[in-house]
Amino acid sequence: QVQLAETGGGLVQPGGSLRLSCTASGIIQGNHAIGWIRQAPGKEREVVSCICSVDDGKYYADSVKGRFTITRDKPENTVNLDMTRLKPDDAAVYYCAAAFRSPAMTSDNYSYWGQGTQVTVSS
Repeated sequence: QVQLAETGGGLVQPGGSLRLSCTASGIIQGNHAIGWIRQAPGKEREVVSCICSVDDGKYYADSVKGRFTITRDKPENTVNLDMTRLKPDDAAVYYCAAAFRSPAMTSDNYSYWGQGTQVTVSS
């Protein structure tokens, strides 16, 4: 059974940084993507970033490009999202999710989801 668990959310001031981590278990080895998807109240769900292919090809939404970095730690089966220069608009629940369909930039293609972690950006 595929399970995903996020850690690392919290409260940060505008301009600050946070690291989110996603640990996956039970992932079927194969061509899948691991993505970070956020949902804020009243806003559309957004795929923020993903490691989208077996060769670790990466995607970033325009809204986070240059500020967020996604990395994979294969031995630990962990995917991290380093978020810098955070803005109030980045506040949301961030979900780690796995997709076995493409394109991985579409949240509907994600089949397995973690419980989510809250990121609050406020002074």
